[in-house]
Amino acid sequence: MPKRILVIGAGFAGLAAATSLAQKGYDVTILEKNSMAGGRARVFQADGFTFDMGPSWYWMPDVFDTYFERFGKKTADYYNLVRLDPSYKVIFGPEEAVDLPAGLDNLATLFDQFEPGSGPRLRSFLEQAAYKYEVGMHKFVWKPSRSLTEFISLKLLADVARLDIFQSLASHARKYFQHPRLLEIVEFPVLFLGATPENTPAMYSLMNYAEMALGTWYPMGGMHEIVKAMVSLAEEKGVKILLNQTVQSIEVTNRQAKRIVTDKGVFETDVVVAGADYQHVDSALLTDGTRNYDDAYWKSRVMAPSSLLFYLGVNKRIPKLQHHNLFFDEDFKLHAQEIYETPRWPTKPLFYASAPSKTDPSVAPAGYENLFLLIPVAPDLADDEETRERYFTMLMDRLETYTGTDIRNHIVFKRSYAHTDFKQDYNAFRGNAYGLANTLKQTALLKPSLKNKRVNNLFYTGQLTVPGPGVPPSLISGLVVADEVAKEFS
Repeated sequence: MPKRILVIGAGFAGLAAATSLAQKGYDVTILEKNSMAGGRARVFQADGFTFDMGPSWYWMPDVFDTYFERFGKKTADYYNLVRLDPSYKVIFGPEEAVDLPAGLDNLATLFDQFEPGSGPRLRSFLEQAAYKYEVGMHKFVWKPSRSLTEFISLKLLADVARLDIFQSLASHARKYFQHPRLLEIVEFPVLFLGATPENTPAMYSLMNYAEMALGTWYPMGGMHEIVKAMVSLAEEKGVKILLNQTVQSIEVTNRQAKRIVTDKGVFETDVVVAGADYQHVDSALLTDGTRNYDDAYWKSRVMAPSSLLFYLGVNKRIPKLQHHNLFFDEDFKLHAQEIYETPRWPTKPLFYASAPSKTDPSVAPAGYENLFLLIPVAPDLADDEETRERYFTMLMDRLETYTGTDIRNHIVFKRSYAHTDFKQDYNAFRGNAYGLANTLKQTALLKPSLKNKRVNNLFYTGQLTVPGPGVPPSLISGLVVADEVAKEFS
């Protein structure tokens, strides 16, 4: 009789872990709190609009390809992927904006227009970033990080030396570019990693390679199409997905997790893989004697940002916007400081606007626009309705100024989402949206361990453990933990 495995949470990591374990012959059941799978990548429909609730950038297509190939499938078996060109637009002010084209040649030409000679330097920058991507995404992220011996090899030590771990991204970028606009473009991907560019290791220029060389893509129908594909594959492999199951406790006897209690019943198990919020599992579902970390540990963690989100349905098309739009029309450094160094609601925030209806007519009624607005903000802020509305007004003022059209009076659907919602829907620690910050002190062996040290058959996966936050790392996290379970419970 195959061993029974219970996976808590049907996000990317939970689905990946469950599918891999089912492929290996285990009897796998997922217990999901919400009414649909996907975690932060859920979807909702209203008034003819389809809104992706969370992730909206499809980067690192090779990671998704590798995932489905692991099970003898291709992404094309499930969804139609298109490359965006331009990849995105950056708005620096009411009269200043730039479209970032797809393709290195076009990008190099654009960089040269800002700063003569920077095109060849961009190529050099990305050549080095390509090495970091190869090592980071194809070697280090696949390490379970349970022992220092995983990293002790001459090859890996040589790789580490070339990854620029002890140099900041800010100083690294300034070796190649001086124009402030180019620096903002290069530094923008790290805004969500959990530190300012001055405090983010230069290793994370690998994000620039992912963005600029590998491209920005979109699955027609929306990002939730990835979730639907993963659910279909999981069920094909025999995974049972039980929705609307709020886990209340993990019962442990003699250092073994024996059963999981939900609001719907009790489930016996041989192994538990927790894909829900790590801190919530540790603090709310386990007793003091079985927790991996105490409250002091969690209070000392540095979190990546949370977000204030607005989902808007507009009954007309909006000019001048691309699919992805970055409003960098305010002070980048001030906003980053108010997220990471002096956490508060930002004075003049940068924000992101996604209009997937520019690419995909299925996400809005004909002639309408689907808008997703996001402000990255510090975690653990009070997000009352008055605060949300104040920022909504601020965003609308700037959006209407740039586009030169009335938007507010054409909104036919509106929904906001922030810290309180992240806590309610995902038990997100401090209302975070992006997990732990990618700092040196929270990397690899220094992240929360994927194995409980007091419960022999309890493992963790997802954005608060290795390898880290983001959709591709979460997929990898699920596969890594599945391999670790298989090693110990074959």
